[in-house]
Formats: sequence, structure tokens, C-alpha cells
Amino acid sequence: MEDRFVWRACFCWGRPTEASQYPQKPANPFDYGGGIVKPNKAAKPGLVYDMSTGDYLKYLCTVGYNDSSISQLVGQSTYCPSPKPSILDVNLPSITIPNLRTSVTLTRTVTNVGPLESIYKVLIEPPLGVHIAVRPEILAFNSTVKALSFAIEVSTTYKVNTGYYFGRLTWTDGVHAVTIPISVKTQIIQFYTDDN
Repeated sequence: MEDRFVWRACFCWGRPTEASQYPQKPANPFDYGGGIVKPNKAAKPGLVYDMSTGDYLKYLCTVGYNDSSISQLVGQSTYCPSPKPSILDVNLPSITIPNLRTSVTLTRTVTNVGPLESIYKVLIEPPLGVHIAVRPEILAFNSTVKALSFAIEVSTTYKVNTGYYFGRLTWTDGVHAVTIPISVKTQIIQFYTDDN
């Protein structure tokens, strides 16, 4: 299996522990990814959230780099798509929404690296006060369908700003359980300061 798949699978198989601060608190999704992993499960993850060079170039576009800066970086002419892609759609094995007002829809793509004939069902543990709908709810892979995309609609009924609330999204075929963390903070009211 390619090293990039193992690294991304390790991220999905991390487990909560205590965060390293005083006083100690249970780790949250912002603390995952660099701690204890289950390497045996990471070696056979079932699904991975893969990213190509094109995905990384789109990411650079979303964070504000222009065509000439990216072209200089990669050594060939590149062009950012118009309209600019959403940073929420970067195909990471996590979902973080730092300013949810009402609702947003984002996408992820998973690649099957397990048995060719696999059917995965989604399980959702939404953050407190947040509704999550995933379409489709079932992903069916076979010898010709190796990667599938799904849409995640995230909405809230909160009428006030909140801190981050956490949940998770899991794809399971009964053998594998591929879980990614979800972090959502509502920002209903924006605060502005006057520098004068």
C-alpha cells in the first residue's frame, strides 16, 4: 500500500486520550492525529480520503495564492478555478466549519483500498445542536467503481455564537469503520471593531 494511504489511514484510526495541558482534559478532534494509532487497522483501512497534486493546487487557490505564485512554486503554468473553490471541500479526513451561520454543503471523496465488492453505510454522530445529512447514505464499490464522492449538509438552529462542538462521521462495511472528526462552531453574529 502506498505510504500516503497509510499516513491518511493512521489519521482516521487515532483514538482519544488526554490532552497535554494542565489541568488535563479529554482530547478533542483538534488533539488527534499525532498520538496513539492502531497500525494494524491503518494497514488495511478499507477506505482512504485521497488527495492528488491537483487537490493541493486547489487548496493553494482557496487560501489566497494567485496563479503566478502557484506556477512559480510548482514549476509549470497553473490556473486557479473560477469561482474560487471552498476550503471546506479540501478532501481531508476531517471536517471543520469555523463559522456556520445556517447551513453549508461540502463534499468528500473516498477511495476503496479494501475488497473490490464493498458496500459502506454511513453512521453520523452530529455535534451538539447541529444537524448533518449525508447523501448518498450508502456507497457501493466494485471492480470499476473505486472512488465515490458524497455530500455533507451541515445545519444549525443555534441563534447565538458558540464554541466548537464535536461529532464524527463513520463509513462502515461491517468489517472496517473509517471515522473522521467533525468540528463545528456557529458564528451567527460577527463582531467588528473600530480602529479609530
